[in-house]
Amino acid sequence: MPAPLAALVEAWTKELDPTIPGRAVVPPNARALLLAATAVRRSEPILAIVAGEREAEDLVDDVGVFLDDTHHLPAWETLPFEHVSPNVVTMAKRIEARHRLTRTGPAVVVASVRAVTQRLSPTTIEPLLVAVGDVIDFDDAVTRLAELGYSRTDRAEARGDMAVRGGIIDVFPPNADDPIRIDFWGDEVESIRTYSASSQRSLAELTDAAVYPARELLVDDRTAATAADLRDDAPWASDTWDRIAEGVTFQGMESWLPWLAPPRTLLDATTCPVVLFDPVRCRDRAQDLIDEEADLAAALAGTWGSGAPEAGEHPPLYLPLELGPVSDRVLDAPPQPSGPGDEGYEVRGFDAVAGDPESIARAINRWRERGVQIVIAMDGEPAAQRVASVLSEHGADLPVVDVVDEVTTAVTSTGVHLGFVMPSIGLGVVGEREIAGRRRAHRSSRRGTRREIGDAYRDLNPGDFIVHHHHGIGRFAGLVHRSMAGVERDYLLVEYAGDDRLYVPTDQLAAVTRYSGGESPRLSRMGGRDWSETRTRIRKEVAVVADQVVELHRRRAAATGHAFGADTPWQREFESAFPYEETPDQLRAAIDVKADLERGQPMDRLVVGDVGYGKTEVA
Repeated sequence: MPAPLAALVEAWTKELDPTIPGRAVVPPNARALLLAATAVRRSEPILAIVAGEREAEDLVDDVGVFLDDTHHLPAWETLPFEHVSPNVVTMAKRIEARHRLTRTGPAVVVASVRAVTQRLSPTTIEPLLVAVGDVIDFDDAVTRLAELGYSRTDRAEARGDMAVRGGIIDVFPPNADDPIRIDFWGDEVESIRTYSASSQRSLAELTDAAVYPARELLVDDRTAATAADLRDDAPWASDTWDRIAEGVTFQGMESWLPWLAPPRTLLDATTCPVVLFDPVRCRDRAQDLIDEEADLAAALAGTWGSGAPEAGEHPPLYLPLELGPVSDRVLDAPPQPSGPGDEGYEVRGFDAVAGDPESIARAINRWRERGVQIVIAMDGEPAAQRVASVLSEHGADLPVVDVVDEVTTAVTSTGVHLGFVMPSIGLGVVGEREIAGRRRAHRSSRRGTRREIGDAYRDLNPGDFIVHHHHGIGRFAGLVHRSMAGVERDYLLVEYAGDDRLYVPTDQLAAVTRYSGGESPRLSRMGGRDWSETRTRIRKEVAVVADQVVELHRRRAAATGHAFGADTPWQREFESAFPYEETPDQLRAAIDVKADLERGQPMDRLVVGDVGYGKTEVA
């Protein structure tokens, strides 16, 4: 599906094309359209650099409404010297974005200074490409996936897994929402399907797929050889070099990238045009990253052991933002002129009171009279319909569309972070900020892993053991349809000892759970004492554990813990880089946790929340 506002790029005229290399003043709210139009008119990928990570995420969202081939190249969320691997999804996005910059055709890749100046992994970013009808040696495909960092398992259920069964390869690319099943007939790809990681059932047919590397740093021959040489050059970490030289992948391996990779950044690895927004802030941010890494090294150098490099002698993760070697393809784009000679793009305000429909309707009609078409980009269909209805009542009739096919006044259900009005091209796009006076919600909807109640029972097979909370352990005998008391409905048929049977209505499935013990259990007898005695015994054992827990808490209350200090500037900088707007509950949880950490007692707090509700953000 094309980008919802792709047709508006046609309003961009040749006279507005920026000169690359060169310099042009680009207000922040004109960045998205400039990038999309430049990529389309030059028919090549564009790398856009901004100062902060949040800024990059907002910009890639806005470019995406004008151009569908848009990518965010994120920075690692880990710190230098932190022996923790970055999130696999973060690494996958980086690989995919880097690979897109090496191909032809219009595209925009947006990255923060932190992402651009990070030392690059020297290992491959090329994906395994498969399509229905391709002839690929099956064993070669399995070997290739292993070389791309995929771990062979019985079932590919987690990102980075692959499983091989007969002529079928299951693989879960880290950048995919669902794993992929590649079915071979000999060496010919017969079908490609996505499937559910939990149920293993097929979901959708695909004609082709690109399987990117599972990790950003792979242990290939070159990396293994570099590690082997480091045994002599840096013997203080010989255990680590031994593991890498032997081809072992481990948690936190990426923290050793500065020793394993040459000093190259994204700018060294690409040949596409580069747009540097707000050059002064970007250069300051690049220097801040270098200084912060040096301060961190000074604080940790004493813990690296005998023979380790002194602070400042280690190979850095973050490198200078060197634009000299690529100056022939860089557009400097400050947000405002620094002198009378600076030329750029004129962007006007919407000139309406946010939240006042009468003022907004007047502004739309006023701009129409001047030949400027206004597109209102709201978050979601309900908001778009509501705004269109309210404006209609105040004299501004605008159609609601999913995709804007021409430069015309309309309301669409895909929002933008920063709106603009450019009289020079007769176009304006305004969003939540200009219409409702509120900041656009940045968090995109995430697909949760919670399943419907019935889903947990669809994988039950006759003969599987289940537990009923009243009657105990039984054997599932199937799903049956029965008429009882004149009512027809579906039941779970459960068999118990002594040929007893229980029919459980499908609307009472909460009373039944799958048996999760590690051995074949003995069936309970309905109405017997064995299940009630088992529950009584468990209650007594739980009571013993409860007494132990009480005693543990009594000792903890009397113990003295480590009291952490108040937030440092680094902590505040880290929090300010957080890419989402915290909810009130997240803020309250973070404040409470910090208060616990600053007390001189052992911390005793549990942060609870469902999948995707923000526990990691609090941590």
